[in-house]
Amino acid sequence: MSANGSPAGQQPTATYDSAFLKACRREPVPHTPVWFMRQAGRSLPEYHKVREGVPMLESCTRPELVAEITLQPVRRHGVDAAIYFSDIVVPLKAIGVDLDIKPGVGPVVAHPIRTRADLAQLRDLTPEDVSYVTEAIGLLTAELGPTPLIGFAGAPFTLASYLIEGGPSRTYENAKAMMYGDPELWADLLDRLADITAGFLKVQIEAGASAVQLFDSWAGALAPADYRRSVLPASAKVFDAVSGYGVPRIHFGVGTGELLKLMGEAGADVVGVDYRVPLDEAARRIGPGKTLQGNLDPAVLFAGKEAVETKAREVLDAAAGLEGHVFNLGHGVMPSTDPDALTRLVEFVHTESTR
Repeated sequence: MSANGSPAGQQPTATYDSAFLKACRREPVPHTPVWFMRQAGRSLPEYHKVREGVPMLESCTRPELVAEITLQPVRRHGVDAAIYFSDIVVPLKAIGVDLDIKPGVGPVVAHPIRTRADLAQLRDLTPEDVSYVTEAIGLLTAELGPTPLIGFAGAPFTLASYLIEGGPSRTYENAKAMMYGDPELWADLLDRLADITAGFLKVQIEAGASAVQLFDSWAGALAPADYRRSVLPASAKVFDAVSGYGVPRIHFGVGTGELLKLMGEAGADVVGVDYRVPLDEAARRIGPGKTLQGNLDPAVLFAGKEAVETKAREVLDAAAGLEGHVFNLGHGVMPSTDPDALTRLVEFVHTESTR
């Protein structure tokens, strides 16, 4: 692959000239492209209908179901990119880690990693472990045509935190205790997770994903010095492992205003910005050479059409001087969001930003 995302020695793919990929490459676009984190999921009644009675992790292993859920927001909202329907713990489950997603709780790990012996739970991921991903993406690219598909994975720090804590946490005391108290074990754990994550992204890219996003959902719990020393090397390893494919690499975390520059340094082409930092200020912190993604507060969608348009216009105004901008929320779509509000927002951003 060439560095600009076009297959080396071939004509550009169907998605190459899409507004989304142009924005990721910091090229002129006909309008600001839009997609939403968690656009495929709980806010859509059609999602609840097809998922009825199917556990979350099982739904991620059914190619036809994955394809249908991934396509639903593209059909309904007219977004400029689809994001593959899955969960960040899917590759861990695929290699045999004993975990489940408990409704109302989130991922729960049966045997948390607390000692070096516990690392034995983590073997390398092979394409055969996630053959359903390859099949689902084949179905999707056939249906999506010129609309790009974004693949994704959880970043090593966030995956490590789940594995060490045994589930969701607000304090990360066990994860941080290992990071501070046994830095060698911590480094080995993150390095192993970086290999697993890179393998999962490679499967998605080779199956046809046009871009990938690395979610470091919990990185905002870290001080910049700790992130640089103990986390950035593993994330950088993931991004470097997929750099040869030439697809845009997106990095996103929550509460990461103090980490934005470092997250860009990890190797991302596009840095996602949550709703706490205006995009023009985020650009100042990150520096040149990056597209920014974001960053409307998801809660604004509950405030009515006029308020949504006012706040969306503020985001577009803050992005006016950027090298590249992909409009998104500053976090994921909330489950009780009115789907029509998302559809109207896409239409508004497209109209307001038409060049």
